[in-house]
Amino acid sequence: MAGSKDAHIIVEIPVAEETQIPAAAMQHHPLAEISQSGGHLLLLKLWQREEELSGRRIGSKEARTDAVRGEIFQLCCFFFIFHGFFLTILFTSSPNSDACGRWWIPSALEMSTSIALIFLVQMKLCRYWKVQRQLQREKADGRALSRCIQELRMKGRSFDLSKDPHGGGRRMKSSSVEVKWRPLTWFSQNLLTVCLVCFAALLFPASKLVLCV
Repeated sequence: MAGSKDAHIIVEIPVAEETQIPAAAMQHHPLAEISQSGGHLLLLKLWQREEELSGRRIGSKEARTDAVRGEIFQLCCFFFIFHGFFLTILFTSSPNSDACGRWWIPSALEMSTSIALIFLVQMKLCRYWKVQRQLQREKADGRALSRCIQELRMKGRSFDLSKDPHGGGRRMKSSSVEVKWRPLTWFSQNLLTVCLVCFAALLFPASKLVLCV
């Protein structure tokens, strides 16, 4: 009888303590601390909203740079197509003394048209590099903001609410600008305009060479 009673003893394992451990751990989780702190939660929402707006601005500026790049390509195509027609007309015209005496007229027409197209290309280049600088600043600010959001999520309530996500990016940007050599930067950004000017200058005496030879 004693053995049968011992065989039916039910052993109860307490599970309350096991369920209390994850709950206690969740209370100290950084995201739980943020949800319990009004200031940290508000800052997280504001930064997430700003990150979303920054992504939209970056997408808009990238679309603008692509559009300006396409306009520059079209102007360059018009530039070379014009010079192709110009040279074709010169070579098909018969050389004579009257045309040779007025060689400067087609050359002036060629140069004035070239200057107008080069001016338009330069304006588009200035616009392109302006938008490109704005895009780089926007990307740098977006990266700094993303790092601050990640740091806030990791630190929780211990995160410093007075931290400026754009302060470090501005300091790095100002230090990088000082390193750049301005003449080299200007030349690299306007290399296309320089090449077009040199091309137009080389073709300026083409009228005299073709009409007077």
